[in-house]
Amino acid sequence: MSSSVFDAYERYRGPEFRRVLAAARRSLERNGGEITGSIGLANPTTDERNAIIGITGAYRSADVRRISLPLAELDQNVRNVTGTSLRVLIERIGPPLRFRADERSVLEQAREKLLSEGEASPLHTDHPWYKEWLTGLASDGTLTGLINKQNTRLFSQAIRVLEYLCTRPSGSPPVMLPALADATTGDTKALNPGQSSLPSIVLRALATARRIPLPTGAEARRELWDAFDVIVDDLASRVLVLNLPATGRGLGEWLTGAARYATPFHITLHQLVTLPITVDLPLVYVCENPAVLRRAAGELGTGSPPLICAEGRPSTAFHRLARLIVNGGGRLLYHGDFDWPGIDMTNQLIARYGAEPWRMGAEDYLDGLRTDEDHVALAGKARSTSWDPSLSTAMQEHQRAVYEEGVADALLAEWGEPHGRHGDRHGDR
Repeated sequence: MSSSVFDAYERYRGPEFRRVLAAARRSLERNGGEITGSIGLANPTTDERNAIIGITGAYRSADVRRISLPLAELDQNVRNVTGTSLRVLIERIGPPLRFRADERSVLEQAREKLLSEGEASPLHTDHPWYKEWLTGLASDGTLTGLINKQNTRLFSQAIRVLEYLCTRPSGSPPVMLPALADATTGDTKALNPGQSSLPSIVLRALATARRIPLPTGAEARRELWDAFDVIVDDLASRVLVLNLPATGRGLGEWLTGAARYATPFHITLHQLVTLPITVDLPLVYVCENPAVLRRAAGELGTGSPPLICAEGRPSTAFHRLARLIVNGGGRLLYHGDFDWPGIDMTNQLIARYGAEPWRMGAEDYLDGLRTDEDHVALAGKARSTSWDPSLSTAMQEHQRAVYEEGVADALLAEWGEPHGRHGDRHGDR
């Protein structure tokens, strides 16, 4: 490029042309490079107004709020000064023009290619939830985002993970998350949170298959993986129990021994997976607070009924043990906090395991109000209490929480009765 042409281009690099050329770029990209229509400049500076007067030859007063400039006149001005077109000038200054229509066409082709890949999976024929998942990825911009970030391989990997999980032979042992990642992507860390969007895409499919919302917390994600026999962290997930004898090599022996001495025992998910047990108990109580279980161990000893503890939020290990108990014919009787998260947990355990609320009625709540001195205000969204609708009404009326440890005396008093009477009074009482 000659120095005279270079100097001519430099003229348009000044601040008085910056917004003019930016508006011209947007018009060209929108219209496939065609010189058509006008561009507008709001609240022009003095230098911008003078530059446009110089291009059009038409005077604009100093108090003008908006100036229109026909693109053809700007193009002609550029040709007169530089000998090249407006389009060439803009690309010389950079970056290159991006024509939206062409990009949309390329994007649509890429989306169709991904959808075709998804529809080619045998899961598309065999599982309605898979179709729902695929449609959701296409409609909410997930596929577009993968294309724009050049991460479409994540979609292919997600399909391989789902095919692996859904086509495993019945009765296959659980698989560790790193082993699953290695088998489907070649990278043992590919399904770890934070590595990429791959774990979220896969979990979204698994949540769709289970007809539940996409989990947000770490424990909820571990539980969803576990529902498909994928173990995320089998040592961190654990459940606290008391007087819960079981049969089975190793873990069953330890639990039976712990029950003989009324020793609280933490069971890890690793133990439940690697040392299978059978729990043959007609009735198991569930409490929310470990302090309650600790008091039962210390004050009732072997006279306490079998207990498992949710420890605030049920873990994956808790859910696996609860399923074992129910599948073995046992009943779960649950007591928790009289606050909205505690009521929500009660509803979840009823829905999942047919658990029966125990001492979780309106009368129990009102008794707790009379003895509880904490006076903590209720927080969060009110929940229904189908087993005793008057409970929800009473809680909304009094707007106070009653925590389980505050009513532990009443729980232990009933647990301390002869074993034959355990469970005779549940539901409202």
